[in-house]
Amino acid sequence: MITPKEIKDKTERKYISFLQSLVEQRPFEKLVIRGDKSYTKSSLSEFEREIQQIHSHSKGKKGFGYTLDFQKVKTKFLGVQDLPISIYFDNEKDFLKFLGKEYEVDSFKSNIEIILREFPELKDWIIKNPKKVIDNANEWINILQVCQYFKQNPKPNFYIRELPVKVHTKFVERNKSIIRELLDVLISEHVKSEEKEFENRFNLKYAEPQIRFKVLDKTISDRFFSGIDDIAIPVSQFEKLDLPIFKVLVVENKTTLYTTLTLPKMNDTIAIFGSGFSVFNLKNVRWFDNLKLLYWGDIDVQGFEILSQFRTYFPQTRSVLMDKQTFDNFFEDDNGTPTNISTKLTLTDEEQLLYDILKTNNWRLEQEKIPLEYVNKYFDNE
Repeated sequence: MITPKEIKDKTERKYISFLQSLVEQRPFEKLVIRGDKSYTKSSLSEFEREIQQIHSHSKGKKGFGYTLDFQKVKTKFLGVQDLPISIYFDNEKDFLKFLGKEYEVDSFKSNIEIILREFPELKDWIIKNPKKVIDNANEWINILQVCQYFKQNPKPNFYIRELPVKVHTKFVERNKSIIRELLDVLISEHVKSEEKEFENRFNLKYAEPQIRFKVLDKTISDRFFSGIDDIAIPVSQFEKLDLPIFKVLVVENKTTLYTTLTLPKMNDTIAIFGSGFSVFNLKNVRWFDNLKLLYWGDIDVQGFEILSQFRTYFPQTRSVLMDKQTFDNFFEDDNGTPTNISTKLTLTDEEQLLYDILKTNNWRLEQEKIPLEYVNKYFDNE
């Protein structure tokens, strides 16, 4: 026989569709909970206890909740007994009081009225997402203020905390997820749908990643940067640089960047701190297309995976100091970090061979462990 807990669980599963019916303004219909239609146990005392349990939680006993309809049924072991053949809620009040949702639904009704008064076009979104209306029950006035601003100013070109909306300065940041869903509906024609980041998607300013680079040619640093050779600028500005250079050296580690100025004189060259997988910040630097690009990373699986990533942006990229001879000369039995990547990488045959060795043995040789004398000699020939 069905238990009170099973009745409660099945009733809770009806709740979302009930909320949807409120948005669609459908009247409450008799809500039936499916129960057992047969009884196979042979203990009369157990039967009576189970009947008493479901009756004790019913409307007939508590004054609210589910109604039980009984019918005389011939059981296998107990003969003819009164069994509940129908369990149902015949009105909204009984249903909600049983679930303890009266206050929540009052709030839901109030909020959907406010939302639809402001933005009738959100009706379909509410029907699909009634739980999100409830989860944000105390925030709708502020959420709608933000949406109203974007509706009137779909391309604000402000930082998030600069938006002239009377909400807490961190409100939009804290509620990006729900605001994003709503704006995708409300200002769909202005949304940069290919962008995942909130700021890019909705035409806002944002704190761009910085590209840090060192100018290895003093003539260039004097001419373009007043002698400054260690520089960091936003990605968008870096993409617009116009420098008379021939070669770019991308290094994975910050420590290695510090030592690049000790390299043999490198005319018409800059060194860039790639910062591991953050090399993706360089993917739109189209003035790289016709330059000689060198990538110098750790000799470990991640180093080669980053090299492969960078090479998908710039196929002419060549690795430096990431060869088997360098590894064999200076490897100190250091363990690397295992990788989950199984896709084919954009590596040369020699690089792929070394990558497979490193992956199999979980080995690593960090850039910093290669002696400067060896490095300088290598770059003498570059």
